[in-house]
Amino acid sequence: MTLTFQARIDGNQIRCLISTDRHLTAPIFCFSLMAAPKVISGGTLVRRVAGYAEVALPDLAAGARHEVVLEHANKEFGPRNRAWLPLGAYLRVGKECLPLPPGTDLGPRRTEGPPALQLAPDRLPLVPQPTDWRASGGGVALAALAPTTGLEGVATLAERLGLDPILAPGGLPLVVTEDADLGPEGYRLTIAPDGLAAAVGGAAGLHYAGVSLLTLRETCGGQLPCGTITDRPRFGWRGQHLDCARHFFGVDFILRLLDLMALLKLNRFHWHFADDEAFRLEVRCQPLLWQRTAFRGEGELVPGVFGGGIRAGGSYSRADVARVLARAKALHIEVLPEIEIPAHSHAMIKAVPGLRDPGDNGEEVSIQGYLDNIVNPAVPATWDLLLPLAREVAGLFPFGMLHLGADEAPHGAWGGSPAVAALKAREGLQTSDDVQGWMLAKLAGDLGAAGVRVAAWEEAAKGCQGGVGNGALLFSWTGQGPGIQAARRGHDVVMCPAQNAYFDLAHSDDADDWGAAWAGFVPLEKTVAWDPVPKGAEDIAPRIAGVEACFWGEFTTEDRQAEGMIAPRILGIATKGWEPAGRTDGPALRALAGVYGPLLDRIGWRRHRGA
Repeated sequence: MTLTFQARIDGNQIRCLISTDRHLTAPIFCFSLMAAPKVISGGTLVRRVAGYAEVALPDLAAGARHEVVLEHANKEFGPRNRAWLPLGAYLRVGKECLPLPPGTDLGPRRTEGPPALQLAPDRLPLVPQPTDWRASGGGVALAALAPTTGLEGVATLAERLGLDPILAPGGLPLVVTEDADLGPEGYRLTIAPDGLAAAVGGAAGLHYAGVSLLTLRETCGGQLPCGTITDRPRFGWRGQHLDCARHFFGVDFILRLLDLMALLKLNRFHWHFADDEAFRLEVRCQPLLWQRTAFRGEGELVPGVFGGGIRAGGSYSRADVARVLARAKALHIEVLPEIEIPAHSHAMIKAVPGLRDPGDNGEEVSIQGYLDNIVNPAVPATWDLLLPLAREVAGLFPFGMLHLGADEAPHGAWGGSPAVAALKAREGLQTSDDVQGWMLAKLAGDLGAAGVRVAAWEEAAKGCQGGVGNGALLFSWTGQGPGIQAARRGHDVVMCPAQNAYFDLAHSDDADDWGAAWAGFVPLEKTVAWDPVPKGAEDIAPRIAGVEACFWGEFTTEDRQAEGMIAPRILGIATKGWEPAGRTDGPALRALAGVYGPLLDRIGWRRHRGA
């Protein structure tokens, strides 16, 4: 049997054409959009879970073309580009599921972008740019370094990336000395005709010196410029987040992402494996969590939201965690795990009984369209799950930190819960923000007693009792304003403003581009058009722990689709995390992206070439 499926944007509407070469009786059209859809014509909506929908169609005659016209129920979700068309579409006919071919080609396209800009002569072809570079003239040929203790991680990185060995017998000697004044991640490289020398503040500093030498060998064609590089990071937190809940990224992809991060001196991997759509870590305290939510699609607890299709997903075993941790350790990267509470917990609620108040008659709806995505802190089952879960997850990761989530609680959360009303009266709470703050503080206090520091999104600072408290590290994502407020209230803050650092956002407003648009578009230049310590808020500088880029998986159906969304924009977050303020502007970053393009091609990492 042959099925065809075409989809196109027509203003705020999405027009879908379906045809078949044999008669189909009473088919159900199943698909996912960015957010809750409604049917304008061509069928009847019979089920909806967030952005997933099932539409009953009339009988389809062989050879006929049937049109279904859709809109997003929320007019603010007008489709902007190809990524907003139906994902994971299929027809259910009786008990048979028939996949429909994609209505468009998926993922960012490898289109040619604007002409490459020329790198300024005073700049090294290196991202991030060093703190200080003093050229002395001339060059030194570098094929490889002599075996050097402390550079084993760089050597294996080069091997995995398919580059020539960076350590080899007969290579150039590198004289290594210690200089504590450089700081643990700092280094000073002297490149001279008579040899190479590295003064380092610690093991990480030596590693980064090696990464710089490896990179310069590649970007300078094997001829290093002579001079002195003095280098240290501006911030200790230089992160990349990956959403593995909406899309299950295989461990091999995560390891490749860690390698790319290492090449750019990023040192924090934020592993987001739990959300409304799945809980993907194999925990022992509550196996139902991952056993019942690892896969979504036809017949699963969670249907094919965000392009899950007939069936998609997976979970991460303890062996998978060990592989990721081993790779990260070798690259001087720490791994931050995240569980999502109290909201973004639809999958958790479906998998584990008793996490909602049975007397709750509230009608709160999450921004993604879920009707039941927030656990109730006033019922015992919630704490029976969360206390051991949080300790077990934190215990798997040596970083000693656990991210609790805490973002996007639906408006009016728990408003219809008698149990929460009693909790409010007992604890002196008034609003849902107060309840969330109380809940987070309780969990953070328990983790703190176990030696675990908590992190959370910016909303965790809300609540009459001061929110999460307990020395939590907060991530400012809707902009920098919440981060400024949190820092002035005594929180350490990671800046990850969506307008500059969300790599799931489309690069441009071109309808042929790919990605989200709720916070605007993020061309390469915009990733450096901000300062983690905003002008006028210099007082918060001691509280800014660093920066992080985020990649959310709503539009991702295959691992490699993420590559062109992350690169080359990851160059921008690397510069913001390491370089002194104002060192690299948009045109300079565009020039550096031109230099790094061939290197990304050599290591097999796809890149976005447009915008």
